[in-house]
Amino acid sequence: MARIKAFEKPGIFIRYAYSQTKKILGKVPEPMTILAHHGKLFAGNVAFEMALMKSHKVDERLKALGGLKAATLAGCPF
Repeated sequence: MARIKAFEKPGIFIRYAYSQTKKILGKVPEPMTILAHHGKLFAGNVAFEMALMKSHKVDERLKALGGLKAATLAGCPF
């Protein structure tokens, strides 16, 4: 459980980002709800994630393996 509570009154941009994330992952990760407290940081993170998903220079399996390895090293549950 995070020490910072999730953003409770998201605007239209954040709600849209939440809905798209929910379609892709099945749920909205807690770090994303916490990033919503700071609009510019949230927007930058969303832009980075979108660019990463649209990148085709690296094979999808290799991207997934890299994400899994990074999550394992950081002790991240998802």
